[in-house]
Amino acid sequence: MSFCCGASMIGTKGTLKHYRTRIHNVPILFCPVCHRVEVHYLVENEYEILAEYAHGDGASEVDFHDYVDESDKALHENCVNNEDEDPMQIVQSQIDMALDLLSFSKQIGDTEWEQQLKRRLGVLAQRKHKLKTKRMTGGTF
Repeated sequence: MSFCCGASMIGTKGTLKHYRTRIHNVPILFCPVCHRVEVHYLVENEYEILAEYAHGDGASEVDFHDYVDESDKALHENCVNNEDEDPMQIVQSQIDMALDLLSFSKQIGDTEWEQQLKRRLGVLAQRKHKLKTKRMTGGTF
């Protein structure tokens, strides 16, 4: 599992920019709390090699999928959630994990971690509220 700021990261594919080259369909991990993005650690080396070669060739866009075999199931095994899941379920899963960690942080007396988790829970609660509002209004704000 990959964690960022106490939240587990969501596995997805995205477009990353390396200098002037856009690389599409890169397996990435995304934090739903702080929105940090990182290349999935299992394809990090391949990404760096492809990015350098594409930049060196002056390519403006390349598709990661065309150059790298992603059949390895381990790419998805360390992700608690994936982008194709219901956003409300993802947020609820993140809230549940943060609450479990909050309980543990209280047990061990780690007040700094406890405060960080409370802030994350606040962000996740706002996200859940936005999703509920969006559903009630039919998808528009």
